[in-house]
Amino acid sequence: MARITVFGGSGFIGRHLVRRLAAKGWEIRVAVRDLESALTLKPAGDVGQIVPWCCDITRPDHVAAAVAAADAVVNLVGVLFETGRNSFENLHALGPQTIAQAAATAGVKSFVHMSAMGADSASQSAYARSKAAGEVAVKTAFPKAVILRPSVLFGPEDGFFNLFAGLSRFTPVLPVFGCPMVPKMEKTESGFKLNFYGDGGTRFQPVYVGDVADAIMVSLETAAAQGQLYELAGPTVYSFKQLMEMLLRYTNRKRMLVPIPFFVAEFYALFLQLMPKPLLTRDQVILMKTDNIMAKGAKGLADLGLRPTTAESILPTYLSRFRLSNRHGSLNA
Repeated sequence: MARITVFGGSGFIGRHLVRRLAAKGWEIRVAVRDLESALTLKPAGDVGQIVPWCCDITRPDHVAAAVAAADAVVNLVGVLFETGRNSFENLHALGPQTIAQAAATAGVKSFVHMSAMGADSASQSAYARSKAAGEVAVKTAFPKAVILRPSVLFGPEDGFFNLFAGLSRFTPVLPVFGCPMVPKMEKTESGFKLNFYGDGGTRFQPVYVGDVADAIMVSLETAAAQGQLYELAGPTVYSFKQLMEMLLRYTNRKRMLVPIPFFVAEFYALFLQLMPKPLLTRDQVILMKTDNIMAKGAKGLADLGLRPTTAESILPTYLSRFRLSNRHGSLNA
């Protein structure tokens, strides 16, 4: 039985990946700092097949023990905002470097590193810069590593659509980030109108979490994937406004979409980022100034033999829980 160590295996992508690995017969170490978070994965495999493994990726001795005698390693560790020791530098740059070096020393055959679409050493976003630094560190220590850059993830436990659908239950408005500061007057068949949204804000190419897990599986099992970089994205590009409209359609709610220019978003982020679990940080606003879509000519899911899943086929399956029913059984907003 082949053995694999999955760092961050209790997270959103990790839970989908571990189930797939178990079904394929892998012996799996789920390397996490909080063992409790990984215990729910054990029933996904046979007795002893899935082993939660306590590991702090900032400690080389922990990492070395976690990858010892492993045939493959997957690194899924990542955060969207910094808290204490969980800094972008520690988790996105130094951590991957430690894991890749340990994997190379242990003679690991396959290594898959999860980065992020938009990773860029020249970005003004600390998140994007740290992701780029992690890619360089991994490739330096383990040249045959597969680098995966997913766009915004969607799926039953995602942190994007669930967040805004949850907000729609308590607020009469939803934001559209990236709109122009000054609305533009446009001519229509019936006269003129003000366009407050511009092109609809930041553009995204959401990818289904199941497709990302499948991409990792193919990367582990395909020799041709070694040393390659893939950008993982869905089949459709949406503006922020289109995503909010789609969310409201599937939750059957009517909410006002408020155009938010970036300078306004940054102002609110100064306060929102002080929350224990920030709804928005200034760094996230900076990140949204760049469209989160596949680069022209980049390799993607199709190059791994996978067909991307549409958001329209998955979102209704879990956003339905945000729909409201009155006592007569009809839906309302």
